[in-house]
Amino acid sequence: MSLERRSNSASTSPEENALFLDILNEAPLCGHRKRRSIFGAVVYCVLLASYAVLGAIAPFVFHHKLVPSLLCSCGVALLLVTGIFQQYFVSQVQKIRLQGYYSFSQKLKHIVRLPFAITAYGIAAMLLVVVWKPQISFLSIPALLRIIALTEAVCAVSFMSVYIGYLHQYNSLDSQPDILKSLYSPLQQSSSLEGLRYHDGGRLSDQQMALLQYQRENLHFLSEEILRLQESLSKYERSNDGNTPPVDLPHMLAAREQELRMLSAEMNQLQTELRLARSLIAERDSEIQQVCTTNNQYVEENERLRAILGEWSARAAKLERALEVERLSNLDLQRRLPTRNQSNASPEQSGQRTA
Repeated sequence: MSLERRSNSASTSPEENALFLDILNEAPLCGHRKRRSIFGAVVYCVLLASYAVLGAIAPFVFHHKLVPSLLCSCGVALLLVTGIFQQYFVSQVQKIRLQGYYSFSQKLKHIVRLPFAITAYGIAAMLLVVVWKPQISFLSIPALLRIIALTEAVCAVSFMSVYIGYLHQYNSLDSQPDILKSLYSPLQQSSSLEGLRYHDGGRLSDQQMALLQYQRENLHFLSEEILRLQESLSKYERSNDGNTPPVDLPHMLAAREQELRMLSAEMNQLQTELRLARSLIAERDSEIQQVCTTNNQYVEENERLRAILGEWSARAAKLERALEVERLSNLDLQRRLPTRNQSNASPEQSGQRTA
């Protein structure tokens, strides 16, 4: 299959290869990247800190009988608030992905879901403690609930701190979107590392899809820019004011249209590349299926051989038992032979004496 890929890559024209080799130098506009706000994450951390403080000071402020009900009620409220904040954080990560920063979105998409899971597990543990009321000698029920609440808040705050750190790192970036690196694709010329290019087919397909979404966002942005420039051009054409500063708007509009055409060509090429990647993934899946089928045949053959080996082992055990019985019978006969010989010899000697 690698030979076929080499032949296909060798048959592509230099212009098609140059489309991918020069993409980082002619990348679409990324100057409209927007910074993501960390205000929501900070507010959520403040809520978690308040929940932890409430769990710590609850026995000193409220009656000890009200502490379990209060902590469980606040935990359920925190779970609802966490669900709302999770949807907000997921939308933030989706916007980062649409801006072309695939690695950041991959790092953050799992982190933003962990606080809700931790809160849900904490509420479940609290409910179990309240329902079953475990008897622990050195811990009372309110103390156990407070420990669960504090652990839940600390874990959620730690993950939110990691999220805020990644978000601050994203806001301080000053580089091209990392999703453009995935344009170094199967349509390039082969190299010694070609086998690694298809090591993770699912990740390649995901990167190509993210790249297509990024290109659509750029197309939308460029379309808005073209409309804005057209409106500006029409305003300057209608204006008769001689004080209007000379602006080369037709040239800017032509440059924008050229970038738009380039992006459309890149999107078509990326769609072709994505179909090729999916076909390669399908071929790899078929090969894996064949290997699984062969493995199943080997397993069946091994089971059959084990059954035959077990049967021969049983026969060998029977033969060993028969040989042991035969050996014991031979020993018994050998012990009886001298006695019988003596008994036969004694009558003969008595007959000789009488004679």
